[in-house]
Amino acid sequence: MDKKSAKSVKADNVPKLDNQLCFALYSTSLAMSKVYRKLLPPLGLTYSQYLVMMVLWEQNELTVSDIGERLFLDSATLTPLLKRMEVADLITRTRAESDERQVIITLTAHGDALRQKAAEMQGEVLCATECNLQEMLAMKEQLVALRGKLARNA
Repeated sequence: MDKKSAKSVKADNVPKLDNQLCFALYSTSLAMSKVYRKLLPPLGLTYSQYLVMMVLWEQNELTVSDIGERLFLDSATLTPLLKRMEVADLITRTRAESDERQVIITLTAHGDALRQKAAEMQGEVLCATECNLQEMLAMKEQLVALRGKLARNA
């Protein structure tokens, strides 16, 4: 095979960005974040803070590691975020009496009061997707299943 033919074969084997599942997921995540970036300022939350708040609205008084498990984040990533949320009067952080290595995260009254405003925002998110509810739920189920498969093989 001559050099020109070899270069042609190599160029044809180069992965194309638009053919990659990873890029479709990444760029979709960026687009979803932009939707939330537009909706969250009235709540005074960043997207990461919003995710933490959703976990706490489901179940208050969780350890940092419990929250990290739900959000797939380690404590080194989560701790600075939680400190900023405490300064913003969204949560409190207290050491567990039974084990001082554990930090319990609890919603403040202000943090809990944001729950209703956040619930009202969900319709706007659905509208931004231009999907109906059944399409949205089916897509979410597929993504959760994919996440599980990827986690098993990572």
